Amino acid sequence: MSMRFTERARRRMVALTMAAGLALGVVGCGGGGEDDKKPDTSASASKDRGSAPSAQEGESDAPLAELKGKDGLLLQITSAQQDAGGFLTVNGQFKNDGSGSLVLPSALRGDETEILKHGTSLGGATLVDSKGKKRYYVLRDTDGRPLTTTGLTTIESGQTIPVFIQFPAPPASATDVTLQVPTFSSGTIKISG
Repeated sequence: MSMRFTERARRRMVALTMAAGLALGVVGCGGGGEDDKKPDTSASASKDRGSAPSAQEGESDAPLAELKGKDGLLLQITSAQQDAGGFLTVNGQFKNDGSGSLVLPSALRGDETEILKHGTSLGGATLVDSKGKKRYYVLRDTDGRPLTTTGLTTIESGQTIPVFIQFPAPPASATDVTLQVPTFSSGTIKISG
């Protein structure tokens, strides 16, 4: 019986290692070019910010981009900073310019099975490097949770909610990239190092 248990444990470890390798491979995969559009829609709010980087870090007076959503919902991008570890953190805030409370769209999390398991987030966001012809997907932790603000639900009129999204860093030659968030317009942002 202990031999069976050892064999099962070995199989599980191999399967887990393969799944982790595939997940890392998918994150680094490139996609085709996308249409560059100006922002016209926006996204959601967050109750649970956890240990996420502050959306205020590196913020300037004017947002780098403003993605517009339905009913007065805006996603204002305040910074896109690349760190030495090979990550790109995009900070911003959701803002409700509408006259009433808005429910943030569940489509923000995308449609990947692994991300869907972890609730509402910005897991459906992508970053497009048109020059390099690559698309970057939101990074995930070892449990498959997206490295973004989570727990997005509603946002009251006039309210702002800080958010962040982490991606693999594009090459240094990619200084301008397009951020795409489901249900929002696209926006071009400048990366700072």
